[in-house]
Amino acid sequence: MTDTNPSDAGGAPRAPRRRRRLLRGILAGAGALVVVLLAGILIYTQVGVMGPEAEPLAEARANPGLTIADDGAGIVLSPTAGATGQGLVFIPGAKVEAEGYIATFADTVAEEGITVVITRPWLNLAFFDPRPLSTFTDLAPDVTAWAVGGHSLGGVRACQLAPDADALVLFASYCANDLSASGLPVLSLSGSADGLSTPQKIADAKGELPATATFVEIPGASHASFGSYGPQSGDGTPTADPAEVDRIIADQLTGFLPRR
Repeated sequence: MTDTNPSDAGGAPRAPRRRRRLLRGILAGAGALVVVLLAGILIYTQVGVMGPEAEPLAEARANPGLTIADDGAGIVLSPTAGATGQGLVFIPGAKVEAEGYIATFADTVAEEGITVVITRPWLNLAFFDPRPLSTFTDLAPDVTAWAVGGHSLGGVRACQLAPDADALVLFASYCANDLSASGLPVLSLSGSADGLSTPQKIADAKGELPATATFVEIPGASHASFGSYGPQSGDGTPTADPAEVDRIIADQLTGFLPRR
């Protein structure tokens, strides 16, 4: 008498094993794809990161009216004297180091008494940073009124955090979410020579902001004019003096930022 293995008879019991092997293959392939995608994202966020220009950064660090403290989550720029109680949480543009904006805000802090916290976005991209605004405002507890702002992609993230702030400042940027009914004070600073956040793009996104928003276009300023990290691919050619752009930024913030 010959024994018959049920797994060999008719083939039916083999089907579940084949399905399990197929499922394991699919899961393994999906897992490998996720690993490849994550590795690609990680490589992308670390390649081509723009650091600060040495000379403007050195001048800012030597400014006696400016105190610089690095908390890890962000860089706190505080006036050594005459603090107004006004503060700005500033979110850098994509793949720009926080230090690339220290020189930009030196006048704002040292001469106008405004505290600026420059965040360090996760993976150098603001979209990957889920931290709330309080993570950064807590770094300067003496500030009583906070605006949130950002440059380029950092400004898009600032728009998302704006409901938790007293005001919003856009630096060569625009919102992707609708704040038109928020009643929030908004200042939009842009450059006439910006090749990335072009004047047309700024105008096209105007409807996302309250009707009371203030728009200031700086003549001759490019996209990279709002930081001190060197030229940027795809940008226009700036004709504005960097020191003059920084001065205009300081003057505009002084006249705009709320007080309590």
